[in-house]
Amino acid sequence: MPGRETTAAKRERAVKVMERLEASMPDAHIELDFRSPLELLVAVMLSAQCTDKRVNMVTPALFQRFPNAHAYAEVQPADVEPFIRTCGLYRAKAKNIVAAAKILVGEHGGQVPLRRDTLAELPGVGRKTAGVVCIHLGGDDAFPVDTHVKRLAYRLGFTTHEDPDKVETDMRSVLPIPWWTKGHQLLVWHGRRTCFARSPECDRCVVAELCPKKGVARATTEKPKGSARSRAKP
Repeated sequence: MPGRETTAAKRERAVKVMERLEASMPDAHIELDFRSPLELLVAVMLSAQCTDKRVNMVTPALFQRFPNAHAYAEVQPADVEPFIRTCGLYRAKAKNIVAAAKILVGEHGGQVPLRRDTLAELPGVGRKTAGVVCIHLGGDDAFPVDTHVKRLAYRLGFTTHEDPDKVETDMRSVLPIPWWTKGHQLLVWHGRRTCFARSPECDRCVVAELCPKKGVARATTEKPKGSARSRAKP
């Protein structure tokens, strides 16, 4: 990769990265199960510091018991807790879900708003969760940044920032809007399947030649000088 990359070259490379990822993972999609905007919102709230697999295990019973915002708004957090106890931080999540539902009922007719800023103001939501909800419901354009997106955006040389909002700004600057929704999901899938946090499998990565691998330790097959093998007599 060149030491100094022009903005135009970076944008061209970013699109190529997405095209290759899409070709290798054409079925990339959000892995949380949901059937309605509210179910999506609740599932994403539960996914904080929890795997999608675990969330999908608890939500069927949760969604059956609480089919709409009014159902959540009419109970106490303690009534929600037993359904989500294995998700981690379940007390805080139950409290936020009930509080958010009360706002949805009181201010939005029980419906999930599609404006990101409005969603982000709900208890337990924030900009990342709001962005994920928006891009899957046809709301405001966004490029949500979770741990996978942040890690890959840095390794790919598209950002130098740690703050998710700044990472999102950088990703939005290198990719055209039509790629934002799909691009977010492609990076999440690639992060979960190939570009792992500790040991990225660069040898089987479809975008390896387009990636500067920033922060990735270079493997070496060279043996250190003075090793036992080099000192051994024939």
